[in-house]
Amino acid sequence: MSTLQEQATAEMMAAVEAWFVERLKRTDLESAVNRTTLQMGIFNDLLLDYKPGRTTADDYHLADAGDFTQRTPSRLDEAVVRDSIAPQLVAMVQAKLATLADTPLIDYRFSFRGKFQTAQGTLHLNLLDHVNEGKRSALLARIHSYVEQKLERGNRPTKKLETFFLARHLLDPQLFPQPDIAWTIAQFERIEQLNKSRPQALAEHRSDIIQAVSAWAEKQFLPQFYDVQTSSYSGTEYTLKAGTAPDAQALAPIDLLLYGAVMILRHEPSYAKSTGLKFLEIARELGSERAVRMLKEGSGTFPDGDIHVKNALLECRANDVFATISITIAQEEEGAYAQALAFITHLLNNGFPKSYRIKLKSKVKEYLPLKGLARSDTHRFFANALAHASLQPQLEAYARAAIEQYEFYADTEGEKNCMPGSYATFGLGLLDARHFPLVQHYMANVDEEHQSVQDQFTAAFAERHGVTTESIPVLAACLRACTDNAKVKIQAELEEVEKLELFCQQLQGLEGYLVEHMLYPIWGKLEKLAALARKAQGRRRELLQALLEAASKTGA
Repeated sequence: MSTLQEQATAEMMAAVEAWFVERLKRTDLESAVNRTTLQMGIFNDLLLDYKPGRTTADDYHLADAGDFTQRTPSRLDEAVVRDSIAPQLVAMVQAKLATLADTPLIDYRFSFRGKFQTAQGTLHLNLLDHVNEGKRSALLARIHSYVEQKLERGNRPTKKLETFFLARHLLDPQLFPQPDIAWTIAQFERIEQLNKSRPQALAEHRSDIIQAVSAWAEKQFLPQFYDVQTSSYSGTEYTLKAGTAPDAQALAPIDLLLYGAVMILRHEPSYAKSTGLKFLEIARELGSERAVRMLKEGSGTFPDGDIHVKNALLECRANDVFATISITIAQEEEGAYAQALAFITHLLNNGFPKSYRIKLKSKVKEYLPLKGLARSDTHRFFANALAHASLQPQLEAYARAAIEQYEFYADTEGEKNCMPGSYATFGLGLLDARHFPLVQHYMANVDEEHQSVQDQFTAAFAERHGVTTESIPVLAACLRACTDNAKVKIQAELEEVEKLELFCQQLQGLEGYLVEHMLYPIWGKLEKLAALARKAQGRRRELLQALLEAASKTGA
């Protein structure tokens, strides 16, 4: 054995040994697996990354971005790694598992994989797949017991941790080599049903289900038919394998792919929806007639009467797959817009994707008197509806159904990006003080990192309503949600001590950084405000000084 081989072998074995030693130091092994009956052990993966002098072993995914590609004769030969070093590493891990497999440290299965820098390039090896049959049988019994007691017979909300494990177990080929897809989907739907009374918890359960189904699709189902290339920059690319002609049995699980696609499209943020559409397109390419119907008509989740309305006043048609609502106004009158608003609001209240868009056919072309908004059909529809004063209560009901943090109209992007409900809220907020609470609700949900249209609205709101007892809480909510580019011209009004007092009251108790953020659209940098304070007199000076002190305050 060469010195290089000896050194490399010792380095790799030391890394593996260190991995086991470090994990055995944990004092919470027993308590961790006792959180739920659905966890048999903590670790199920060991990944060795051999780089001479920098070898690591860990239980996270080894990224390919930094793969070694240079070929040099001073490196280990690939055959040496395969034929000599790998068997020694496997024997070492097997010896560890002989004493640890039945402890909480190790899950019912354990894989050992490696990535090695060799003279021929990067070598990936699946070194060991260990299955503890005793733990596997016990886990299967626990899964069926959980499903029967907590899902089929249960009527109480379930725990997120249980869904995290159950969703992955049901799609684990070691546990369910030939899964019953209809039964599996039924369990996921039952979890949703049991947790529907707690919206935040429900979103977390859905997220775990979506992650599990997506992982199943990308790692198990689709690689049978596609060459898969994953990139952190361009996303995952699927290329149909030459000569692929899947039979009915191979395509039997395709309903799970379609289920996952709909879950992503209906419940994931805008940036993730391309994955759902890709799953649908793949299903269509593989010959799924259901996928063809879904792409044309929608997922089938909604009754026909909910997604299509046609009468003398208008025609509305919705497709939740593409998150599109098509509206044709036949008669330009209040009743047509009232029906259209009812159509949209009903859909949103029943799970239609909130990051949707409207395709509008109408002779009227109204837009809100705000700069920076997209001149889209969606914008035009709500501006048209706002022209009918009697529709204001209905528009507010729509806005409250539509507003959702991290969701955006599908026909906006960049600096024109805006949250669903924006056009209705902006229009109503400029029209009447009755809708001020709606504006505050909207601003509390704004994601200012990904939209800036609230800046223009805030400036228009200040110009329209000024600084009053009624408007100042709304202005404060708007300023909190504005970006650093906002300009709000209320300095002149705040020359009045009474109005400045009202403004100061809104900033009491806030963190210093937030106070400074809210002052900037009005006065710019604090130095300018400080100069004004030095020139001021009496109560006005006290108030300006108080603002400066509040902006300089640091958290505890």
